[in-house]
Amino acid sequence: MTEVRVHGIATGGDGVGRLPEGLTVFVPRAASGDLVDLDVIERRRRFARGRIRSIREASPERADPACPHYEGDGCGGCQLQHLTPAAQLAAKRTIVHDVLARVGGREAAVPAVVPAPAPWHYRTKITLAVTADRQRIGFHRYDDPGTVFEVADCPVAVPALMDLLRGVRSARDRLPLGVTQVMLRLDRGGGRHIVVQGGDAPWDARPLAAAFAPPAPATIWWQPSDGAVRAVAGSDSAFPVLAFQQVSPALADRIREDAVGWLGAGAGTVVWDLYGGVGDSARLLAAGGAEVWSVDADRSAVAWAQRQTPQTDTPVRYLTGRVEEVLHRLPEPHAVLLNPPRGGAAARVTQVLNRLGGSGTVRRVAYVSCDPATLARDLTRLGTFALRHATAYDLFPQTAHVETLALLEAA
Repeated sequence: MTEVRVHGIATGGDGVGRLPEGLTVFVPRAASGDLVDLDVIERRRRFARGRIRSIREASPERADPACPHYEGDGCGGCQLQHLTPAAQLAAKRTIVHDVLARVGGREAAVPAVVPAPAPWHYRTKITLAVTADRQRIGFHRYDDPGTVFEVADCPVAVPALMDLLRGVRSARDRLPLGVTQVMLRLDRGGGRHIVVQGGDAPWDARPLAAAFAPPAPATIWWQPSDGAVRAVAGSDSAFPVLAFQQVSPALADRIREDAVGWLGAGAGTVVWDLYGGVGDSARLLAAGGAEVWSVDADRSAVAWAQRQTPQTDTPVRYLTGRVEEVLHRLPEPHAVLLNPPRGGAAARVTQVLNRLGGSGTVRRVAYVSCDPATLARDLTRLGTFALRHATAYDLFPQTAHVETLALLEAA
């Protein structure tokens, strides 16, 4: 057992301290300022990992977690419930600032993190693990990912998802043999979706659908172990259930509006909307008069976007494909909205943008990122652009995740 003073919060939500010999140690569920006794459970050349045995001095930044699963079951879905709301926001601001400076080599004044409209009951999608005997449907422990505990309630999820969970739990014996996960989701129109993942044919989903009778039916989707997802029962819906869409819609709308506002793309400008998903940003850009070219690899998301986009004097051109493979088909842009997945933009994409910035063709880029580390890496590849501003958003309260909008301008 070792005594350690925690001095900060790292990317991922672990507390950070130093062992007596100076080695950095990461400590889950610690708060900055805690003095803890811990067990070192892993030691490597450059860092160690520890587990709190007892807290000698509790930080004033500590709070009582609102969810009984957080401490009682060691739920791994949230990482920061033990911190006060102010401490959570401060930690996320520091994470974004430090990563941009240390990895990206970009010094930027990161203002206070934009808070979420609601710190609880905001998630419109959750994914639950199912044990092989179908007796437990829940989340994994943060310190034992192989363990699944039964979820009674998830206070970060919207209540409608808990209604779906209770229905699935009551009919768990009607799930297919071999099921591994169940995803519960609400779409923008309030439609309810249950995606059953894993298992082999045959499976009749109608008995499960019967647990969600009118007036609030649900669409049942199935993604068998060796096949694509398809709707198998319930209400008729063409919503692309696996397409990426932010799970906290209100603040996601704010980020999108801030990004589009920064680009200032009006009539006569060409804008690339890269990794455009279901077209929310493309439609907003087109409403301002820009000629928009939106690209995404998800065919179902692009098809949905096309159906949702009105045919106006400035229609959006949608392309399906990997972004790095279709850029040559697009006209040169004046501005770019970049919203890549967690792994960041493909190297080919940043290479093309860097060239267009250097030639003066592209003046502004708005980069929406869900991972400060990959954002910082991509900024090192975009050397012809200056980082004018970075704003962090608390899109996922109670967790260590933070969304960042980086506003770039050709140097």
